This record gives sequence, C-alpha cells and structure tokens, in this order.
Amino acid sequence: MEQPQQQQARGQQGRRNSVVQVVDGSEIRALVENKESFAKFVDDRFRKLDKDGDGRLSVKELQPAVADLGAAIGLPARGSSPQADHIYSEVLNEFTHGKRDSVSKSEFQRVLSDILLGMAAGLKRDPIVILRINGEDLNEFLESPRYEPEAVALFSQLESANNALLRQCLLAGLQQLTVDHGMPPASDSWVAENIIEPALQELRADQLDQPASQDAFFQEFKKLLGIVIQRLQQHPVIVAHTENTFDGSGIRKLLSNKFEVDKLLDSVWKDVPKEHKEKTSKKYIRVALDRMADSACLPPYGAVDQVDAVVNEAFKMAKADDGKAVDEAEFKKLLTEILGAIMLQLDGNPISVSTNSVVHEPMSTSSSLSPLSPMVSSPSE
Repeated sequence: MEQPQQQQARGQQGRRNSVVQVVDGSEIRALVENKESFAKFVDDRFRKLDKDGDGRLSVKELQPAVADLGAAIGLPARGSSPQADHIYSEVLNEFTHGKRDSVSKSEFQRVLSDILLGMAAGLKRDPIVILRINGEDLNEFLESPRYEPEAVALFSQLESANNALLRQCLLAGLQQLTVDHGMPPASDSWVAENIIEPALQELRADQLDQPASQDAFFQEFKKLLGIVIQRLQQHPVIVAHTENTFDGSGIRKLLSNKFEVDKLLDSVWKDVPKEHKEKTSKKYIRVALDRMADSACLPPYGAVDQVDAVVNEAFKMAKADDGKAVDEAEFKKLLTEILGAIMLQLDGNPISVSTNSVVHEPMSTSSSLSPLSPMVSSPSE
C-alpha cells in the first residue's frame, strides 16, 4: 500500500516544481537505531558543543544543538514565532528538565535519541516535501485559462483599499500566490530581496507610484510575473512544504486503545503540580493536553489558530477553565471528555493547514538537504 508521504510526493511531482526530497524521518530512525553510528554521531556533536571541555554541556552550550534540531525539522529561527519558541523551549527543557544547569554526555545521548525518534515519528506522519521552484509552474499558471479569473479576483480583493498605489497592489497580489501557482513565499526576506524587488525595478517607476486601475493592474501584474519567472529560472528557490489535516482521527485511534490512553493519562497526572490531598488545579489540564497533543495527532496549543478555537470551545463546554481543584479521577475524566469533544468537532469540520518555508542553506548537493545535516556538519568558517 502506498504510504501518505509517497502519495504527497507523487502529487507534488504532478507539478513542474521538482521534488528534491521527501523528509519522512527514515534516515533519522536508521541513524538512531544503529548503535555504533549513533555513538560516533553523539561523540562528534558533544565534542563540538563542549566549548570549555569540562565534559558537560551548559544551557548556553546546548543552545546550538536545540537550534540545529529546530532547523532539521524546518522550524523558523528562535524569536520568529510563538509556535517555534514554544517548541524550542520544550526541546531545551527535555535536556535540562527545567532544573539542571548542565548535562553529561550520557544524558545528552539519551535525550537526543528520544527527541530524534519522536521527530522521525512526526515526519513519518507529516512528511516535509522539499521543492525546487524554478518558474515553470508559475509560467504554466500565467499562460493558463486560470490566470485571468484569478487576477480579476485578486484585484477585486484589493479594491477595498481606496487609492492604493499600483506598487502596493502588485505586492499584495504576489502575497496571494502560493506554491500551487509556482510562487515561493513572497513574505520571505530572501525572496523579496532577490526575486521580487529586482523584478519591480524593471517596471516603470512612474506607473508604480500611480493609483491602481484594473487595466493597469492586469497589464503590469502579468509583466511582473513574467520577470519573476525569469529570475526563478536563474535563481531557483528551495521551499520546505508541509500539508496537515486535523480531522480527529488521531484522537479516535488513541481513545480506542484503553491501555495506551490510561498510560498517557497516568503519565501527565504524575507530572502536574499537586496541591493538598493529591489534588491539582484545573488550569493544569491545558498543560496536560499539550503533552498529549502528539499522541492525539494535534498541534501544540498556539500553533494553529483554528485548532485553538476548537480546543477553547471544548474547555468551555467542560467548564475546565474555572481554576478549581480536582482529584486524579476528575482530572483524567475531564481530559478524556475534552479530547472527545475536540474529536467530534474536527470529525465534522476538519481543519487543513499548509506551510511553506524557504530553505536558505546551500543546496548544491542532495546530501545537504538531509534533515540531519545541521546536526552533523561543523559550523562554516
């Protein structure tokens, strides 16, 4: 049977954008499961991180490893989004448990193994497709019957901005195009500086600074896309593309396995702070749900607004946000009810999201695309 990542890659290959690699976690798992290779990998990485040579990694020395792990799964840099910062903090906490100020090599190896295997499992479920966007798909869109009605729709959306300049409308139009059109993310700074701005400079400046009319937009947008296509042919852009649909099936699978769900509930109950008489505040139910998210195929809270809204509604229905103290049985009962409510809502109204991130590392060889490459390679001089 064809795996989801194979189906996704096959769908991408239907485009002219070439699929450089499907990152599905198989290379990561193979490395971790080869004890000799993984031990060498850890020795090499630990030696490079241990700047003071004391045989332990401080929180400061761990930061590059955490950053590399983030880069390996396509996360934006720390500080660029709340979602990314949340994941980076969680990874660092796995090493230090929020208490220790340094870790030994054996601790580093154990935690790194767990993180990489978790990463591999996540990538198997939601693979990252690495695309090389070279202008061919965009050219096909420009020459297709799709172009005119979509351009009309684009301008209609932009008309709400009274007296908008043609330059602003053209930039806003590019922002609406996606990898499905053959356009890399226009919001990316590298794309803006190396593809879009040089293309705009080839248009007449006096026209760009005039109020936009429909005729002018159609004419100049088509011309602009033609120039963007030429620049993409000269400077192809590598994009990491993911597609996820949250339909409640992961929760259904978890709840149908009583042994697994009981084990998970025991684990999260054990880790929440307790008050007197073995009770805890309901406010920790959100923390517990976030720790169960991966097992239930849910994103971390704060990562996807539409899913957050479903979670918030489930908490409201269960009256789980009043901060009252609950015992173990009530805590687990509420968590299970909330998961069930989220499952029913997503089953009736699935939420689909896609992300596209420009990969800025050198792409001269396929090996440089390996999700492990930032972890194994030494910093460039």
